[in-house]
Amino acid sequence: MKLKTKRLSHKFGVEVFDVDLSQTQSQETIDELWKIWNDQGLVLLRGQKISPQQHIDYSHRFGELDQHESLAPWRHPQYNEIFVVSTIPVNGKPSPSENVGQHWHSDLSYTTNPPMGSLFHCHEVPEVGGDTLFSSAVAAYNALSDTMKKLIADLWVVHDFMALPSMKGRDPAVVADLGRRNPPVEQPLVITHPVSGHKALYISEFMNTHIVGMTPTESRPLLRMLFEHAIGPLFTYRHKWSPGEFIMWDNRSLMHTALSDFDKGARRHFYRTTVLGEPRGRLVQV
Repeated sequence: MKLKTKRLSHKFGVEVFDVDLSQTQSQETIDELWKIWNDQGLVLLRGQKISPQQHIDYSHRFGELDQHESLAPWRHPQYNEIFVVSTIPVNGKPSPSENVGQHWHSDLSYTTNPPMGSLFHCHEVPEVGGDTLFSSAVAAYNALSDTMKKLIADLWVVHDFMALPSMKGRDPAVVADLGRRNPPVEQPLVITHPVSGHKALYISEFMNTHIVGMTPTESRPLLRMLFEHAIGPLFTYRHKWSPGEFIMWDNRSLMHTALSDFDKGARRHFYRTTVLGEPRGRLVQV
């Protein structure tokens, strides 16, 4: 059976029709979705009414799931495989994940086993705003000059989760715990997708502190140029969410950012599972 699809943007992404995730999918369907996911980077499935366990069971068809040890404060209270992104207060206190993801990044790039993909299920969204922007790191790399490609081919860059500006406003005890769980990691600036073979920029706004072998001051102009280039309008797609939508994105070919363009107090609630990828990167030697 060939799945019916529709393109979402010029460079990447498709909507797939007639897949009901509340039902167990055949291996043939999983294989075709896997191919589409690797080829297109982003897969949209609308109208999904599923439980957390169904979300986990479907995600597990694509590989081992992250238990989100590095993000323990934001895990679902019953399911370690589910990372909760929400503005809804918890026990009368602001949600610990209400400001998560509001910078350009690839999920968990600051680990030595970063994920191949994330599977995001929309439960609630504000009346307006709360969109997610995606950018093709493959298309951005391809658009670089040959000279720039040669310059950056063998460079490594430090990804430090604790460098995020949002850490400054968090509970000091939570920040200290996150720091213990997430030491800085060095990653190649350019990675090769293990399935498609395409090369992609592997960078993260705010979390990239410097290029290995350079000072932060020396690194900043090159990293800033690459960031600004990678999120150019020709490489991006903006998704306006509706409840029940389910998006699978490939962290090896895309970056994304959550927009905070909604009213304070508005409800925005999502569940994410994360499929682990190939080990990559190395801990920074102190």
